[in-house]
Amino acid sequence: MVAMFFAQRIIFGITEYKVVPATLREQVDAILTESGVEFLIEK
Repeated sequence: MVAMFFAQRIIFGITEYKVVPATLREQVDAILTESGVEFLIEK
């Protein structure tokens, strides 16, 4: 649920990927990839 929150905020440009907690990054990455916006993932 929190991962979805972060993913949506990244998609809408409200939050930057770098502020996502390390414990949630894998889940956020999966959500962003499934949403077709994997280019927003900063590694």
